[in-house]
Amino acid sequence: MRLRFSKPYLAYYDRLPRNIRNRADKQLRLLLDNPCHPSLRLHKMQGYTNRWEISVTMQYRITFDIEGEEYVLRKIGPHDILDRP
Repeated sequence: MRLRFSKPYLAYYDRLPRNIRNRADKQLRLLLDNPCHPSLRLHKMQGYTNRWEISVTMQYRITFDIEGEEYVLRKIGPHDILDRP
């Protein structure tokens, strides 16, 4: 699998504190190496056919879609950002 970064994801990422960006990078490496790792808390999001979520910290999440051999990163941020269109 590969990562593909959407423009919205990159915009949200750039606004995050450095420690959260570092943690997100670590979690994404873990997603590529072992998507079943418990610290990711990987799960399918309700109300979507192909939207998934992993934990960065207890407050921050990353959402993504799976398209073929790619994780298409959609958003990163606190839970409330995930509810925004």
